[in-house]
Amino acid sequence: PSASGPSASGAWTNGASSPTPKMESAYTTIGDKIYIIAGYGETGKRNKNSVEVYDTATDTWTTAAPVPVNLNHAAAATIDGKIYLVGGYLDDKIPSNKLFIYDPSTNQWQEGKSMPTARAALTAQSAGGILYAVGGTDESNPLTVNEAYDPATQTWTTKAPMPTPRQHMASGVLDDVLYVIGGRPKGKGSNIDNNEAYDPRTDTWTAKAPMPTPRGGIAAATVTSNGEIYVFGGEAPEKTFDNTEIYNPTTDSWSTGPPMPTARHGLAAADVGGKIYVIGGGPTPDISFANVVEILNVASNAAAAAASS
Repeated sequence: PSASGPSASGAWTNGASSPTPKMESAYTTIGDKIYIIAGYGETGKRNKNSVEVYDTATDTWTTAAPVPVNLNHAAAATIDGKIYLVGGYLDDKIPSNKLFIYDPSTNQWQEGKSMPTARAALTAQSAGGILYAVGGTDESNPLTVNEAYDPATQTWTTKAPMPTPRQHMASGVLDDVLYVIGGRPKGKGSNIDNNEAYDPRTDTWTAKAPMPTPRGGIAAATVTSNGEIYVFGGEAPEKTFDNTEIYNPTTDSWSTGPPMPTARHGLAAADVGGKIYVIGGGPTPDISFANVVEILNVASNAAAAAASS
């Protein structure tokens, strides 16, 4: 992708700005493309159903078919080249239990079987061909719910609950283990550092090394090439975070990466080919909008870190 030059940290470059400044969107990848799905858009608490697609190979944006309903605080994951979008808030901040499935070959969304528990600000990942929808809030309470959807049978199954109830967290999958990181049980003043790993093979959770900085309203990108999970941004009552913190499951340890040029929360992050694209979000607490695309070259950052050590 084209770049306007590295940031002050020396590690970040810029990609083409997204068409719509959005926050609290769902996000996932198919191949070299990153999908930014629904969310709050532009000004005020206006739900959007637009889907904007960033092509990392050409540094360009296009649009895909909109989601059938307006949503924010939903979550998405990709299985076998299709996007599975779950939960979120409908208009009037009503938690949703809807499942929508997007097929890029037809550019169409279809409604799937509803999730058992309506919730928003959850996290979703795929592992072993199964969709896992974890945590979130029913607007009154943070949740520990862990529900799994099998696309082959189109059925939901309730799994072992997450130990810590929370919302606005991030997650990543390595070796089919799901790591749920950070978040908050209540408002943005209740950020936590919890890091809990779920193994679908045993249906069990294990506490892992906590994130160095308690944060909610965060995004994570899993870099399979180096087996690490990068966690970005976040929100507190008085500020947003520019933090980049990196978890290595092999050593169960954290390191600090170069801070984002633009501090923000409610953002999106995805790894494509060893580069992490951090997109959109809110630069100030509560409702705010950015359309920046900031790119962290993981290989270059690792080389620089090694040279300085």
